[in-house]
Amino acid sequence: MSRILIAEDETRISAFIEKGLSSAGFSTELAVTGPAALERARSGDFDLLVLDIGLPGIDGFEVLRRLRATELVLPVIVLTARTSAQDTLASLEGGANDYMPKPFRFDELLARIRLRIADAAAGGSSILSVDGLDLDLRTRRATVHGRQVELSAREFALTEELMRNPDRVLSREQLLSRVWGYDFDPGSNIVDVYVGYLRAKLGAEHIETVRGMGYRLR
Repeated sequence: MSRILIAEDETRISAFIEKGLSSAGFSTELAVTGPAALERARSGDFDLLVLDIGLPGIDGFEVLRRLRATELVLPVIVLTARTSAQDTLASLEGGANDYMPKPFRFDELLARIRLRIADAAAGGSSILSVDGLDLDLRTRRATVHGRQVELSAREFALTEELMRNPDRVLSREQLLSRVWGYDFDPGSNIVDVYVGYLRAKLGAEHIETVRGMGYRLR
């Protein structure tokens, strides 16, 4: 049975998560302050950490920074009521494996938890490889046919989502939800802009536009 550490000081939210995870077959433990979350996360007793940013004592960003300064590799999904792009980037660049804004749907959180645990259990491999593209999820490095490419945190997250779904068409709405984590104006072209950035860095031949549907990594 996988063990999940929930670092959340809002009783209503922590109870909601604990109940759902217990029903899904997970064992859970709750930490309600930053120092307590850091101490328990460092114990090595858990398979994943669900981490709220607004913790008392030290905030989630500091918990994440100190945790990543150790040799312990623990998947972390950040939860926060903050929805600014700066906070999203800070979470990803600080070493979070995933990011979800409040309010959130439990079924989506559960899917992401299962995905991150499966990744960690897959022989310890942290590298995604598709047709000459390699993405190291641990070191946050990308290479194209052996050549290292510098990606921003958002570009990295978009590349990861596409590489996890090779040959599958992902709509702009799916990419907005999974990569940005919160809703933009439906008329926004932010996905198209970032796809353009990736084509320039990874090679235009890797990302196909499927007219009226979205994008596909070939």
